[in-house]
Amino acid sequence: MVRMRYLQFCLLAPFVAATAVHAQDRPIGFLTPSKNIACQFFSNDGQGVLRCDIINLEVRPRRPADCELDYGHAFEMSAKGAAGRICAGDTVMDASLSVLAYGEVWQRGGFTCRSEQSGLTCFNAMQRGFSLARGRQEVF
Repeated sequence: MVRMRYLQFCLLAPFVAATAVHAQDRPIGFLTPSKNIACQFFSNDGQGVLRCDIINLEVRPRRPADCELDYGHAFEMSAKGAAGRICAGDTVMDASLSVLAYGEVWQRGGFTCRSEQSGLTCFNAMQRGFSLARGRQEVF
């Protein structure tokens, strides 16, 4: 009986470990119901950072001369700093993120985001942030 339990443990241990590691690697964030905007929360040197990407824009702003990557789709802010568009060659779009329904609020690490049919608004503890929609993006 003891031998059987040990064998079961040996066979299941790798799966339990893999599940625990996978759960820790799961992104923290959300998608809007339209799936046009995705946001993810990160910890950078102990400070929270929120990044949101919008996929479809009616007008894409001109890329700055010092940006060699994509520009216009990615927005980022720290928990206590300014918000802005960033130069980025990647995306935080991830189909595994949960959907933040219209009218709902998401909060994490000093950030608050509200999903509305008209778009998404996110801000930090300093009331700095951005409003994102297909037709208009505003940093405040």
